[in-house]
Amino acid sequence: MTRISQQSAKGRSAGQRGPVRGSSRCGHVLLAAVLLAAVWAVLPRDVLAQAPAVPASDQQVALVTGSTSGLGWELALRLGGRGHHVIVHGRNEERGAEVVEAINAAGPGSARFYRADLASLADVRRFAETLLADYDRLDLLINNAGFGSAPDERLLTEDGHEYRFQVNYLSTFLLTHMLMPRLLDSAPARIVNVSSGAQTPIDFTDVMIERDFSGRRAYAQSKLAQVMFTLDLAEELEGTGIVVGSLHPATYMPTGMVRRAGVEPRSTIDEGADAVMQLVDSDDYESGQYFSGLRPARGNDQAYDPRARARLKRLSQELTGIRCDMGRCRYVGG
Repeated sequence: MTRISQQSAKGRSAGQRGPVRGSSRCGHVLLAAVLLAAVWAVLPRDVLAQAPAVPASDQQVALVTGSTSGLGWELALRLGGRGHHVIVHGRNEERGAEVVEAINAAGPGSARFYRADLASLADVRRFAETLLADYDRLDLLINNAGFGSAPDERLLTEDGHEYRFQVNYLSTFLLTHMLMPRLLDSAPARIVNVSSGAQTPIDFTDVMIERDFSGRRAYAQSKLAQVMFTLDLAEELEGTGIVVGSLHPATYMPTGMVRRAGVEPRSTIDEGADAVMQLVDSDDYESGQYFSGLRPARGNDQAYDPRARARLKRLSQELTGIRCDMGRCRYVGG
């Protein structure tokens, strides 16, 4: 099996940046649109929908959660452009079909869309079980899906958990562990957790923030949990050939999450994608490491407290039904 591409992320970043920010994304989308229009001119719609969805035997498989918009969309297009088979995930089937069609039309990669709502642990389990049945390999998992700080109100999932804690962290914990057999079979492999520079220590007496709630606090707590999870995974997976990393990709990219918060964008989606792809490509960082953009950084102090991470792991296992024994984890029921 060929390794994940070792193309220099630094060189890629420099090559894609210029006087016009975001030009790489526009180029990808324009090329895909032109090719897709040409195909539409000669093929009926139902034929186009049947573009190859099953990866070739030597084709690497990548799952990008939350890939129907924003950063996830750009990452899916980049991976498809490299020749990967991309598992596109989201809640909106129409947008999912657009991403799949763009990747399949542009080539050389292929794509397939799966709908799953991370606000439902049952949906996450179904999603994972379906992927395990449909794919015999998984080379790259990018946990990108998330929900921001707005609206500033306490929301609950169907499972009764604080919404951001589940969508941004708990469902990622469950999905990653359920897909671990495929990642291990495909090693060397990568897991990238898209976190944030906004990190707030977890109050283990009130994890679901029933007191003094704020959307910013809930979001920042869930993002710190992702960094803690990354450090734990790195320890658990040492020697397996799976490298794990987490990062704050960029500050206030022009995404739906930022628009809902009413914040003026300060970075481009291309900048965020460059940072994520560095963790996909580079061999110059230690598993478990946290980055801010392209630079190694340090997360909140709580992430490096083994007792805090152990408390979070126990809680996460209890809430998701994941059980670990001698380093091997499996779903046994909630």
